[in-house]
Amino acid sequence: MTFKAEYIWIDGTEPTAKLRSKTKIMAGSPGAVAELPIWGFDGSSTNQAEGHASDRVLKPVFSCPDPIRGGTNILVLCEVFDIDGTPHESNTRALLRPFAEQFAAQEPIFGIEQEYTFFDGARPLGFPVNGFPAAQGGYYCGVGADEIFGREIVEKHLDHCLAAGLSISGINAEVMPGQWEFQVGPVGPLEVSDQLWIARWLLYRTAEDFNVSATLDPKPVKGDWNGAGAHTNFSTKAMREGYDAIITACEALGEGSKPMDHVKNYGAGIDDRLTGLHETAPWDQYKYGVSDRGASVRIPWQVEVDRKGYIEDRRPNANVDPYVVTRLIVETCCTGLEKAGQV
Repeated sequence: MTFKAEYIWIDGTEPTAKLRSKTKIMAGSPGAVAELPIWGFDGSSTNQAEGHASDRVLKPVFSCPDPIRGGTNILVLCEVFDIDGTPHESNTRALLRPFAEQFAAQEPIFGIEQEYTFFDGARPLGFPVNGFPAAQGGYYCGVGADEIFGREIVEKHLDHCLAAGLSISGINAEVMPGQWEFQVGPVGPLEVSDQLWIARWLLYRTAEDFNVSATLDPKPVKGDWNGAGAHTNFSTKAMREGYDAIITACEALGEGSKPMDHVKNYGAGIDDRLTGLHETAPWDQYKYGVSDRGASVRIPWQVEVDRKGYIEDRRPNANVDPYVVTRLIVETCCTGLEKAGQV
């Protein structure tokens, strides 16, 4: 008896990494991820090695059922290592791991809202061949063939994510034709990041069957159109128990050089999206506020009413590396809460 294991990894393409995958045929039945074998690949073809020393190593770190192939087949997310056993420089998951462990007692959890845009060839799905559609507004959470494009792909992707056992918590149409969103979480920093990468892979693979591409470009159409973000919702145990910790976390994100330290790592092309228009704060300014979608960080109105809950960092781009954004938020907010004695 054999099964197919689709080994998936993040490559070294800059400024925005791509997903790569290949299939390994294995005997028996799938076991725990720790029991899956390491594998190798040609790093010179993925911007992760030179041709004269091209071997790189894939180490499985997360696995789930393969909803596309079905049966006992699995998807296997891997970290990339050099042949000497050290994490490759493109391996941002390895940088998150120690922070997730350091602040585990604070019980940080995340929910990430992944926006994306479908393209039919060179134009967004739903855009006329010549010209532009009606202005944005009616498409958000809309219904009807005149305003919604790609729903059959979105529903299939949702089914695939659920069949894979991912912590998908919702979907909705976004403000531009062909633009959608799914949410992953709430789970821990490593879990949300692993699952988001798998969900992205499933998005691309699902759209492939419809001859449509999906992009995480933060500003897929220039002009008076919303960009695409990855709004990142965050809380710790203290934040889920009291409002003072909510304010402390917001203040920590705005302290000193922190705003720029974060923004410069929140995805390529962020200045094209964070303009101060289209429900964004300017990329070079920081503010937080209740129910304010023009703020860098939003405190949901219900959180203020309940005096506990979570915050939403609205700055990350759709193309952000989730391992990077969760690491930065955990480090900044959890350190700030420790200093304030709110843990």
